[in-house]
Amino acid sequence: MKLQLSSFALLAFMLGVAGCAAGPQYEKPAIDMPVAWKPEESWSESHPRDGDIKGQWWEIFDDPKLNALEQQLLIQNLSLRAAEAHLMQARAQVTIATSSLFPSLKLGAGASRLKSSANRPLANYSTPNVSTVQNDFNLNFNVQYEADVFGRVHDVLQGVQASAEQAKADFENMRLLMTAELATDYLTIRELDAEISVVDQGIELQKHALKFVVSRHDSGAASGLDVARQQTQLEENLAQQELLRKQRHEFEHALATLMGIPAPRFTLELSHHLPLIPVIPVGVPSNVLERRPDIASAERAVAVANAQVGIAKTAFFPTILLSPTVGWDSNRLAALFDAPSVLWSLGTSVTQTIFDWGKNQANVDSARLGYEATVATYKQTVLIAMQEVENGITGLSTLARAHHDTEAAIKSAQHLLNLVNARYEGGIATDLERITAQQELLSNQRQAVQLYGQQTVMSVYLVKALGGGWQTQANK
Repeated sequence: MKLQLSSFALLAFMLGVAGCAAGPQYEKPAIDMPVAWKPEESWSESHPRDGDIKGQWWEIFDDPKLNALEQQLLIQNLSLRAAEAHLMQARAQVTIATSSLFPSLKLGAGASRLKSSANRPLANYSTPNVSTVQNDFNLNFNVQYEADVFGRVHDVLQGVQASAEQAKADFENMRLLMTAELATDYLTIRELDAEISVVDQGIELQKHALKFVVSRHDSGAASGLDVARQQTQLEENLAQQELLRKQRHEFEHALATLMGIPAPRFTLELSHHLPLIPVIPVGVPSNVLERRPDIASAERAVAVANAQVGIAKTAFFPTILLSPTVGWDSNRLAALFDAPSVLWSLGTSVTQTIFDWGKNQANVDSARLGYEATVATYKQTVLIAMQEVENGITGLSTLARAHHDTEAAIKSAQHLLNLVNARYEGGIATDLERITAQQELLSNQRQAVQLYGQQTVMSVYLVKALGGGWQTQANK
């Protein structure tokens, strides 16, 4: 009876102290964040909370076709499916680790009929062996439980929970990357459509100019050099037209792959509509810590590494396993549940490493170095995020100024064309001068289209740099 009381007392003590972690308490690494961005001249934005980017951030471009393609991507993109599978796998690991906090109950049952040998070694020289044939029926319940006295199970659980949170952030980051890539490809296609339209107009003017020069050559008013020069310009424009079409096909194929569609089966209709350039609220630098899922993933990696330090430290302490058993054993099935058939045991096993040639200490050192590496990676991720946001702000401002200058050049080219047309109608300017002025206007218009398209793509870049519409759970 005293043995039973001592065993139960030991069990109660171990359960009472279970969960005392040996590992270090996790603290999020401190980051030195600037208080504001360095905006470019002429930069403007809405107030941070007036127009926060929402989850479906691509809707800020107000393009129904883009919205439809993004929804299709969210359903069919294979990279997103893989990331989601990894997330579900990580959550399953949390369930596995959580189960270690509780005792596991196992049911065992057996039935056998056996014959013993009469010639087996004697257990007692004065008692001869006899052969027996008998049945053996047994039923038992076994409980196994690791008393988490030194926090090993607790640290393992913290690690897999952080891993699951990292997998969630990785999924959101993959979602942001894929949707941003699709938006970039789509907006580039729309810019190419508009640019091809301008080039087509230029080709028609070049053909008309070539006919004019050829007619002048036939009449002796122009040299063969003039004809060759005009022919070369036309062929150069035709080559640019083919290259632009080739680029469009490549981006179209990229869209198909993003949406999980074989490239030969996907076609995006032509459209010369360019979406409006949105006003993007950038907020303050500290917002990127909340908005960017890759930063959240890097921070959760630090938490995982911190838990690994704790797990490594617990190797210096003993592992304590409790394994009580209760059951019944009888040679007759009818008497299996009778009182004399009851059996039970209450056992405890303690395992302690005495000497391992420095293995456990090396594991701790390795875990600490891994932790330091993840902290450095986390801080570097934040620095890269701030760099990308600043690049986005600078890029949009620069492109806006360049586009403004090009618009001014278009107005000047249009004014020049008007003057040439007036002179042409008055019989002063030649048809070639009029065509040349038209080509200069188209050249400036083409550049304006390119710059506008670059602004829409840079807007996607800035949205991605800010983390899209994602925010940490605590801030939702």
